[in-house]
Amino acid sequence: MSMEIQGPGTARAEDSAPSLDRDILDSLTTLVKQAGAVGQSIADGFGLAPHDLLAMFKLDSGLAMKELAKRMGCDASFITTIADNLEKHGFLHRQPGLHDRRVKILALTPEGEAAKEALMAQLAKKMPWCYALDEAERRCFRDLLRKMLDAPDPNDGTAAAAGHGTGEKTGA
Repeated sequence: MSMEIQGPGTARAEDSAPSLDRDILDSLTTLVKQAGAVGQSIADGFGLAPHDLLAMFKLDSGLAMKELAKRMGCDASFITTIADNLEKHGFLHRQPGLHDRRVKILALTPEGEAAKEALMAQLAKKMPWCYALDEAERRCFRDLLRKMLDAPDPNDGTAAAAGHGTGEKTGA
């Protein structure tokens, strides 16, 4: 049996992987909690729920309610509640689809666009990836997130986030 001699700081991958994975999970859960708290704080400032702000962030120009549900990863029926609340605040209006009047298209009002810009400015001040990373690091962080979201699940072969990490424009 041969024994490999390793210098300091050259631990074998098998030995460090569980520890590294725990560190990643710990850091990620802390980051998600921090982002959630920031999102809640910003939402409170607008008198909205965090999912309402997420919807505003995901909305580009006119978007079908069903497509917004897909982008947000929620049931289409929940979008009705979100749309009702954003409409009540004057941030959104609904209109029938051009080709199918049963389809409801959501679009931000000018007030909604202004609120979205204010939201983005607050996010830039408060989200750690905006203030702790330079532009190149943010691009790398985004690319790593997309890679993980697009990776096939080893259990069933589907992408972890059903394509949410792709480079295609999804309003994010």
